[in-house]
This record gives sequence, C-alpha cells and structure tokens, in this order.
Amino acid sequence: MELASAPRSFLYVPADRSDLFVKAARSGADAVILDLEDAVIPSRRTDARLAVSDWLRSVDATDAPQWWCRLDPTELDHSAKVLSSPALSGVLLAKVDIGTLDRMADLLTQVDRSSALQIIGLVETAATHANLNEVARHRVLTTLGIGEVDLLADLGITAHDGTASVINGLRLEVVRQCAAAGLRPPVAPTSTDFNDTSAFTRSTALLRDLGFGARTAVHPRQIPVIHEELNPTPEAVAEARNLLARFDAAHGAVTLDDHGRLIDAAVMRQAQNILARVR
Repeated sequence: MELASAPRSFLYVPADRSDLFVKAARSGADAVILDLEDAVIPSRRTDARLAVSDWLRSVDATDAPQWWCRLDPTELDHSAKVLSSPALSGVLLAKVDIGTLDRMADLLTQVDRSSALQIIGLVETAATHANLNEVARHRVLTTLGIGEVDLLADLGITAHDGTASVINGLRLEVVRQCAAAGLRPPVAPTSTDFNDTSAFTRSTALLRDLGFGARTAVHPRQIPVIHEELNPTPEAVAEARNLLARFDAAHGAVTLDDHGRLIDAAVMRQAQNILARVR
C-alpha cells in the first residue's frame, strides 16, 4: 500500500475529547492529530486510546481528513491497537530519537503497517537535533517536524527578536537534513497564539520560505492561513508552467524566459517545487 498524500495542515485535538473529533473533521484541515501525548494527562491515556481506537473504526480511511495520532515514545507498547487501524494515516512521534524509531519499526512490523503508515519524528531535544544526520536517515521516517517549545527549553533559548536568527538556524538545519536524506519537506511548528492571525500569517510565510512543507495548528482558524500561505499563487503557478514549457521546447538546453533571464536545470527545480505544492 502506498503512503497517503502529504498534508499541508495538521490540527491537534486532545485524544480524550471525543466530543471535538467531529468538529475537527469539519475544520478543513488536511489531517487531524488525535493527541495522545502532552494534551492528555497520563491517568487518562488508557481511556483516550480506547476512544481513539473506537473513532478510527467508525471513519472511512478514504475520506478527508487524514487521521493521525501523536504518541508518547514511552507508551509505544500500549499503542498497537491504535496503530493497527486501517483508518490511521500516520503518527507524530514525540521526542524522537534513534531508539524510539527502532521500537516503532518493530511495532509496525508486528501490526503489519510498516509499508502504509507515515511517520513524522518531532525534534524536541538538543540531543536529537545534534544527531539529525542519523535520525533523518532512519528507514521508517517519512519526514521530521519540530516541537519548538520543547527544543528551545532544552537548549535554554528564549524566543524574541534578538534570538530569531538563531531559531531560524535551528529550523533550517532540520530542513537541510530532510532534503539531504530524501525526505518530504519537514512540518513547521505551530503557534499557540491562535488569536493573532497576522503574526501567524507572517510566520507561516517565513517557514514556507525556509523550506517547510506543512504546519501544525492548535485551532481551526489557523487552517485557512496555512493553506493560503503554503499554496502557490495562481501567478506563481502560471510562471512555473511557462518556464517548464520553455525548457521542454528547448529540449533541456539553456534558454530564456519572458524577461530574457536564463532558464536552466536549477531554475526548473524551483518551478517543479512550486507545482508540487499546488492543491
């Protein structure tokens, strides 16, 4: 079975709030994350896993949105029933590291989902960030994401204008390692300030330009912003198609665009990247 298409938007929902599952399904998000990690206190997680399993049995795997879970790496052995559901498209694996990915690989084999489940590893510790070269090349990984609040706390970095370049450097390294490993573009961190739509729009545009291909959200009002900023404009799509047509007409030789600028293979890769984002 092939992997499902890559979502642009992921909406977090506490896994112990089954009353919110239907609302999340109607949010317009490409994927809904039923959060079995930080959003649920440990004493409620057994009941939450049962609620998630029941919900996944009730939905059609071919319908939108995709259904995902965020899992605590210390509780993977309790997650087999959730992972075995055909309606589950993917997993966000919190606090990812090599050992956790190895355990996930074994568990996926046990539940016979190793070829059909997307796995996104959340980079949330300094140790994992320092070991990105190895982590990004793990066989079960689809791509990486950033749990930025946890990562910055582990590094002792406070987020403000003066540290913005440092934080962007940390983000860019995740993008670089995903690209080097041949993974999908990584998933950008969300903002918990869902009331400040303007700031969320600006940060989403920045993260897109840094090379992220998707973003997580904590509120439905963030979903349209993610889609608008990650989808290329009609003008950008038309220009990319024009470039590809000119390059094809030149049979792969260097040629010129409408403004007399050179079109070569590198320019074509940028055009193809734009068209790949069209939804």
